[in-house]
Amino acid sequence: MWTKTKFTRLTGTDFPIIQGPFGGKLSSAELTAVVSNAGGLGSYGCQPYSASEMVTIAGNIREKTSKPFNLNLWVNDQDDAVKEFDKDRFRKVIGIFQPYFEALGIDPPAFPLPQSPAFEDQVEAVFEIKPAVFSFVYGIPSGEILERCRQLGIITIGTATTLDEAMAIENAGVDAVVATGSDAGGHRVSFLEQPEDSLVGTFSLIPQVADAVKIPLIAAGGIADARGIKAAMALGADAVQIGTAFLATRQSGTSTIHREKLFSKEARYTTLTKVYTGRLSRGIKNRLTEELKDFQSSFAPYPLQGKIVGKLGAYPANSESNPELKAFWAGQAAPVLQYHDAEHFIAAIISEMES
Repeated sequence: MWTKTKFTRLTGTDFPIIQGPFGGKLSSAELTAVVSNAGGLGSYGCQPYSASEMVTIAGNIREKTSKPFNLNLWVNDQDDAVKEFDKDRFRKVIGIFQPYFEALGIDPPAFPLPQSPAFEDQVEAVFEIKPAVFSFVYGIPSGEILERCRQLGIITIGTATTLDEAMAIENAGVDAVVATGSDAGGHRVSFLEQPEDSLVGTFSLIPQVADAVKIPLIAAGGIADARGIKAAMALGADAVQIGTAFLATRQSGTSTIHREKLFSKEARYTTLTKVYTGRLSRGIKNRLTEELKDFQSSFAPYPLQGKIVGKLGAYPANSESNPELKAFWAGQAAPVLQYHDAEHFIAAIISEMES
């Protein structure tokens, strides 16, 4: 039975399906609850939120579901280069984007840029909330954090882009691992080597990890329908994590224009870029990604880059302005998307898998 796997035994979910956690305020309590109520594992990306905001978010989710859900954080919450990012470097980055600010008739942000929530504070909220699952990207939390999760009965899931990272996650005592291939939309969450040197495709990565680790293996990237699930499980996955197909549903926290883009011909053409956050991520090609693709090494480090392009209308998710400059995250499987409603999507997956 496709529903009886190491993952479902670990989490108690009915189906080995995880909804990918979206950062950048693209997650929603509604989508998280819909997926969990359907028997999968709903997720919420908490990367942009303070500890107090996370507590409120978890309360909103629990009002909609009593089933297990997952909260996700970024272990490495800022690039090392942030420490050396001074006013002179800031001016140089603003110079790259000045024509766009002038065309929109708006002023660029001022130096210094505001700070973002710190992982050390956010993880304290995880301990307070006690979600069924705590997943993380861009590294592995300390042994103390993992032990605290074990004491509280919180299942931990790490994320790997290479075999070496998957093995490091298992060796650290994490409960399960997501093997995310370069097909996936959003950020390339590598932590042992540079993401540009860690671009392994999903269906090459899955069997490598399956042969090397014993903890439950979750496949992510390029999976948007039952065919992808069957292929991933045939290669050794115990579950799948689906991002773009859930992002495209009306229950997600993204904008109407983003959802429309995911069902358009433009979704056939994705690219890896640092223009929106300073970290390599996959999204739909547009004016900004193409005009500035030769400036990848000149952008501000994460998270400062996002605060600069944010003034151009790239964020927040519910902003409908400046579509040529907005970040439209998408995986390479976007052209096969069919469903605009998460409940219909899950029902279709289950029906196809069981037939």
